Amino acid sequence: MTSLFTETVETPVGPLLVGAVETGICLVEFDNEPRRSKQLERVCRLLDVVVSDAASELTQAAARQLAEYFDGERQTFDVPLAMAGTEFQQRVWKALTEIPYAATRSYADQSNALGDPRAIRAVASANGANPISIIVPCHRVIGADGSLTGYGGGVERKRWLLDHEQGGPVQGSLDFGR
Repeated sequence: MTSLFTETVETPVGPLLVGAVETGICLVEFDNEPRRSKQLERVCRLLDVVVSDAASELTQAAARQLAEYFDGERQTFDVPLAMAGTEFQQRVWKALTEIPYAATRSYADQSNALGDPRAIRAVASANGANPISIIVPCHRVIGADGSLTGYGGGVERKRWLLDHEQGGPVQGSLDFGR
């Protein structure tokens, strides 16, 4: 059976579990249960892989790019992705990668970008199921009124990431799971 290579990356917003198969990064998840376990199980089932606690060249490349992002030296990621989801979810996640650094979009904006303005709830659901946090920037999607709606990593992390990208005041690191 194929392996899902994993490594834990320390970041200012807490540890991230980074996972990759041979073709690309398929998981970047915050260290909060039960979401992390659910995402890991889902990715393994969809890609028919088993977890290996060994890093790979791809997980190491993602770790480097994440470090550059948190250091303010990277605005886009270029590691290959292996998105584990339905065709619709993959379309939504691809659209997320097209939101520019430091920009935000509403769920309605994302629905319109997909050509289906009435799919706001389906887009929100797919956004919430994104297993590749930060690299596939679901944190850039906000409520139509500008509010920070739910985020799998927690609204505090979402605020931190948006402030980081917009050059706002980001003080130190968040104390999540350390």
